[in-house]
Amino acid sequence: MRRVSDYVKMSLAVLLVLTFSIYCSMRLLKVQVVESESYNHHEVVVTEYTQKIPSTRGEIVDASGLTIISNHVSYAVAIDEKDFPSDYRKGNAVILELLEILMEAGVEWKDSLPITTAEPYEFKPDSTEFEISAMKKSIGVNAYATAENCIDILISDYEISGEYTTQQQRMIAGIRYSMLDRDFSMSNRFEVAASLPMDLVSRLSELSMRLHGITVVQQAERVVEVGDVIPHEIGTVGPIFAENAAEYLEQGYDLNATVGISGIEKAMESSLQGKDGVRTITFEDGNAVSDVVTEEMVAGNTVMLTVNAEFQRGLQEILENFIANFASINKKPEIDSSKVKNGAIVVLDAKTGAILGEATCPTYNLLDYSELYDELVAAEGNPLFNRATQGLYRPGSTFKTITATAGLNEGVINGGTAYLCEREYFYIDTKYKCTGHHNYISVAPALKVSCNAFFYDLSRALTIDRIAEYATYYGIGQNTGIETKDSAGYMATPEKYHEMGMQWTVGQVLQAGIGNNEIAATPLQLACVANTIANEGVRYEPYLVDSIWDYSMEECISKTEPKVAERIELNYSYVYDYIEQGMIAASTSGMPAKYSLGNLGYSVAIKTGTPQQDSREQDSVFIGYAPADDPQIAFAGIIEGGEYSKYMIRDILKLYEEVIGME
Repeated sequence: MRRVSDYVKMSLAVLLVLTFSIYCSMRLLKVQVVESESYNHHEVVVTEYTQKIPSTRGEIVDASGLTIISNHVSYAVAIDEKDFPSDYRKGNAVILELLEILMEAGVEWKDSLPITTAEPYEFKPDSTEFEISAMKKSIGVNAYATAENCIDILISDYEISGEYTTQQQRMIAGIRYSMLDRDFSMSNRFEVAASLPMDLVSRLSELSMRLHGITVVQQAERVVEVGDVIPHEIGTVGPIFAENAAEYLEQGYDLNATVGISGIEKAMESSLQGKDGVRTITFEDGNAVSDVVTEEMVAGNTVMLTVNAEFQRGLQEILENFIANFASINKKPEIDSSKVKNGAIVVLDAKTGAILGEATCPTYNLLDYSELYDELVAAEGNPLFNRATQGLYRPGSTFKTITATAGLNEGVINGGTAYLCEREYFYIDTKYKCTGHHNYISVAPALKVSCNAFFYDLSRALTIDRIAEYATYYGIGQNTGIETKDSAGYMATPEKYHEMGMQWTVGQVLQAGIGNNEIAATPLQLACVANTIANEGVRYEPYLVDSIWDYSMEECISKTEPKVAERIELNYSYVYDYIEQGMIAASTSGMPAKYSLGNLGYSVAIKTGTPQQDSREQDSVFIGYAPADDPQIAFAGIIEGGEYSKYMIRDILKLYEEVIGME
């Protein structure tokens, strides 16, 4: 009986298992087959958002490859909409906690709201009308709204609690407006602060679970490695400003991008910027399911300059030493040595027009630019002003080379044509003076001794139209074409006088012919004049960028080719023979042994001038090139209110020999 009973029990157990299995199978079938029909009626909502991954900006190096501007790894804190609370009050609490952490760490954050940070609220004095009107339009207030009205609207629209202090409310309002201003969205996170110290990075990372939407991001930070080499030309970077945001957006920039503001940084923006990467975030039914890099970032290209850092530093030292020691050189009591503080020098590669060096005094160090900006703006002599490319000066007797070119090439004179110089020169009841009593003198000796009388007669014969025509050939009154832009200056003509509200008389042509009239040129333009003579009428466009390389400098992408800006068609082959003769002769006369150009082992061609200035007794100017028979460098320089600037030429040439090498 026990066996039968056991068998029955076993049979019942097997039957129970089979019954349960069948039930489960039926249930699974129902889920998979029957209920699946209802699932198919629910469409999963898939949404993709893209965010740009900022590219690493290309570096800037000197002609030898020395890094001037580089990038270092740094950290920034940003707000990412993917995790940021959509509820305004919760979001405000996150913003406030973040700002208080930053404040405690002494880190400044980005606030583009053009309203003061404390009551009574006013529009910031340094805000532009464009910024204020753009802000009013963005937050939906009328054009007559006060700063107080704008703050009230932001507090109301973003539900900024009245339990916060007024300072806290203003802090939150500033970030809320900045997020709006920077088009904060799922595709565009808002960077709150950059260059975070590592201890703050660690703290924020630890708080990431509580500070929803706050993320620490790694990025490349612009670093000045060498700040004393052509700082005016290197320039600066900064954020995209409201007034040009549309332009950058059209070019595909993220509003949080760093862009060139001035100098090479701005001029070579397209090469330096690189290509942003793309991060794609996928949501299903509102839940993030993937976050991947779908396009890799491409770093910007490296810009190699034509300027050698060692040569540039030496050039700057020559200029500064001359000015510092001018009192010991000065022999003219009418010149106040204490007022001689400013000047500039430019040196070009005579065969290409490449800029080898630009010195300007006073100058500054790019490392100090941000921290000492206000002091630099207020400093005597305006060190932020680049006299080499922006300073406008009368060329004085250096302009006589242009007048000589016109006279010789137009056949008004030849190498033997002589004019009488009796020290005093009379023209239409006006007496003019010359530098000496030279009797009958021809063009080459007239250039050597800088005879005014010779060039008065030549200018009268040429007329102002021809003089102005040749001035244009030499680039006077025109921008040179340098990448970083420069002053165009102007030429003395009847039209220019009318424009300036001045009366032109026939006697003005005499002063124009010797460069002592309303002619304004930069030291860079004068260096181009010297280089045009060195190349017998071929004027090269000066340039600062030697070549473009990939970021790692393994591959040269492009190299700047010399560009002819003007070519003077010579009617007579001897034109520049006589001009060069006079300039070589000028280099060996009136120079103390210490500054002599006669024992260098090669000949040098120069022309000097001491033009009168309205605000100064005179300036001291020089142009030149060397070696005269096969020019390798051309140069120009000016000392404001001084004399004897040509005494710097020997040091310039010796520096070139030592650093670059005279072939």
